[in-house]
Amino acid sequence: MKLHFPDLILRETDDYLLVNKPPHVSTLDERLGTATSIIRLAKAYWPEAQVCHRLDKETSGILAIAKHPEAYRHLSMQFEHREVKKTYHAVAKGLHQFEGVGVYLPILPLNNGLVRIDREEGKEAETIFITKETFRQHTLVECFPLTGRMHQIRIHLAALKAPIVADVSYGGPMLYLSDLKRNFNLKKHTEEQPLINRVALHAFALTFNNLQGEELHTEAPYPKDITALLRQLRANL
Repeated sequence: MKLHFPDLILRETDDYLLVNKPPHVSTLDERLGTATSIIRLAKAYWPEAQVCHRLDKETSGILAIAKHPEAYRHLSMQFEHREVKKTYHAVAKGLHQFEGVGVYLPILPLNNGLVRIDREEGKEAETIFITKETFRQHTLVECFPLTGRMHQIRIHLAALKAPIVADVSYGGPMLYLSDLKRNFNLKKHTEEQPLINRVALHAFALTFNNLQGEELHTEAPYPKDITALLRQLRANL
């Protein structure tokens, strides 16, 4: 996939680049391979660029990139003091009415790249969940992580028995049109493809203060795969 970095930019100021990261693209360079990363593209566009936080490779959505060291320090301190408001949208399995449900469960990273809930050794983690839209067997959930642990939203939703669609690592099943559509007929000699082939999680919005003390709020439109998934869920209620 050939990416044109200017096409990813949602907002550019003197200090920051806010971009909409596509799914299946790493935030930082991976140890092996030569796959394109957001940081590599950003540095080609602006040599002093520094990514201020990261998203999982499969997760799409908004990323803040500092254009110079002072901007990086300024935003890093806001992340450290939990002053940045992060909003994610996830499509979860099951029907759930979350009205500001808070999950406060410590998270422990494992050697295999996954995490688990561990009340003794885990680091504190807190997420708030609000139901945004319900379908026949699924829920669009708005997620507000107050801490920034790895896989935090994914493991916390799994703990609520609301695993994210296609998040097989944490119990989220793949979703097929045949699961939604009554009397679905697949053409002979064809294999049905899932409606989305990655964790159905999108970093929707980011709010922080710029160097002038003004609030900067930016939203990232859904990529094609999330849009298509929601279209099918709404069409098959």
